[in-house]
Amino acid sequence: MLRRLSLYIYERADWPDFKWKLQKLTELLAVVRHKQGRLLGRMESLGFELQREANLQALTQDVIKTSEIEGEVLNPEQVRSSLARRLGLDIAGLPKSDREVDGVVDMLLDATQNFQKKLTADRLQSWQSSLFPSGRSGLSRIAVGRWRDDNSGPMQVVSGAIGREKVHFEAPAAVHLNKEMKAFLKWFEKESELDLVLKSGVAHLWFVTIHPFEDGNGRIARAVADLMLARSEKTPQRFYSMSAQIRLERNAYYEILEKTQKGPTDITNWLEWYLECLERAIDRARDTQSAVLRKAGFWDSLAAVSINDRQNKLLNMLLDGFEGKLNSSKWAKLAKCSQDTAHRDITDLVERGILIKDSAGGRSTSYSLKD
Repeated sequence: MLRRLSLYIYERADWPDFKWKLQKLTELLAVVRHKQGRLLGRMESLGFELQREANLQALTQDVIKTSEIEGEVLNPEQVRSSLARRLGLDIAGLPKSDREVDGVVDMLLDATQNFQKKLTADRLQSWQSSLFPSGRSGLSRIAVGRWRDDNSGPMQVVSGAIGREKVHFEAPAAVHLNKEMKAFLKWFEKESELDLVLKSGVAHLWFVTIHPFEDGNGRIARAVADLMLARSEKTPQRFYSMSAQIRLERNAYYEILEKTQKGPTDITNWLEWYLECLERAIDRARDTQSAVLRKAGFWDSLAAVSINDRQNKLLNMLLDGFEGKLNSSKWAKLAKCSQDTAHRDITDLVERGILIKDSAGGRSTSYSLKD
């Protein structure tokens, strides 16, 4: 059997004594911190109700996108419904959410709303249990609520078709997990002079490298990082989504992770990428702010207009970023009404100048919100 010529980062003698070139990160960290402060200031100026809507939108993106990174597609309306119920928001017409959706929501809310609470092994294991309420990942039964045992072989990150698999990473053996996780959790809660934004980047890498669970490690690593980012901002309110930005840059994310996990304990390049990604995530929060203001202005303009519950629901879906084209068939399905009722609802809104008919006609007839 051939032995690997290179070591994984956790096999090095100085693991986990991470190092980085601070002079290379100082300016970038200052920019991120400045943008964090400006974003929080802008959001505070919106007022309580608009802040809650912006928070809901950011959390919805975080839940959806952290799952998408791992290839799991969640129903956006169910995610929004689950979050709204847990945040005490009264949003009519949203569907009941599945246990799998509720599990991701519960984990993310515990990480961000209870950011001051100590991170423990039991808390992490509860998060993993919430991600897999049936005890299965797909069709496979997995170990839930405890560290992996490697009875089925080493924990590996693999891609490619059967027979052509490529091993991108192999995690530390299960016999070392108690020691590894104790060291990680002690460091995570230990007070130091390390900036908490940098600490979130180190925590993300460290946790996902240990890979303590049979499944769910990526989503939990990002929740751990979100917890530390919430501590850095001293608020449970989330106005940007790091997971949404990572999803946009998924290939680069996996590439820098693999390169770092096969390199030395100098993780400057990883932290540089992490800070740049975080900066882009904060910049994209302006889109959330614009959407919230647009939605508020839209409903203010209709304050004196009477619309039914079906119209209210579908208009909100359009305002929240409805994917694809809205036609009468989709309206009937989403509003749970007949095709004739859907047509009357749409015609009414078109006549009032709230919806406009898109340029394509016939069977392709679709509708959009009027600017």
